[in-house]
Amino acid sequence: MSSVDTNQPEGTPTWMALTAPDLPRATAFYRAVFGWTTRDDLFLLGDRVAAGFAEGAPAWTTYLATADCDATAKRVRAAGGQVVEGPAEFGDRARIALAVDPVGARFGLWQGRELPGCQVVNEPGSLVRNDLTTARPEHARAFYPQVFGFTLDRNADLPELDFTFLRRPDGHEVGGIMGVPGPADSRWATTFEVADTDETIARALAAGGKSTEPEDFVYGRIATITDPSGVDFGVITRP
Repeated sequence: MSSVDTNQPEGTPTWMALTAPDLPRATAFYRAVFGWTTRDDLFLLGDRVAAGFAEGAPAWTTYLATADCDATAKRVRAAGGQVVEGPAEFGDRARIALAVDPVGARFGLWQGRELPGCQVVNEPGSLVRNDLTTARPEHARAFYPQVFGFTLDRNADLPELDFTFLRRPDGHEVGGIMGVPGPADSRWATTFEVADTDETIARALAAGGKSTEPEDFVYGRIATITDPSGVDFGVITRP
């Protein structure tokens, strides 16, 4: 597994939190799909923390790493975003805030203390990717570099799509911004890696979820699954 034991660099998607109105149903679903177990309000893959959960409106929320939650929250406001909760201490785990960017996409800030964020990533059953989808990509492309120091570049593998990579100052890719036509909601989409996309879909359907048909993409075999609360997330089996 790709283990994470220290805080990630600024702007890296580092924590995932599921909110659902029916937690017993939601946690049962994700246990069936990914083989996760639960401890308190945490999802575990093996003995490593894969994500968190809490009661609330259905959503997966992406948290981006920061070394200083309060300073980053100020940059969010200065760049035209809103801070809707916090900054505040999340027990001993982290200092966090929830924000909304200028295109209406919700995201979190995570300054790790005892918990750096997801302790396992880029392995089957764990977080592998986060991308922002919006009908107003130019506004998002202006906002996130101001807040996190990201650089932008187009995806040469997909020239037909309005897709821009987000890269940290060290050049590492941490996600992307996808421009989509029409009045689509702006949101951070979450993708989990799986060992077999088709088998994962079968488990999701058996557990009460829904799924698109799997398809082979340039980066792997992908599908979008909807959990019983109506929350979408992606899965991919990479080559």
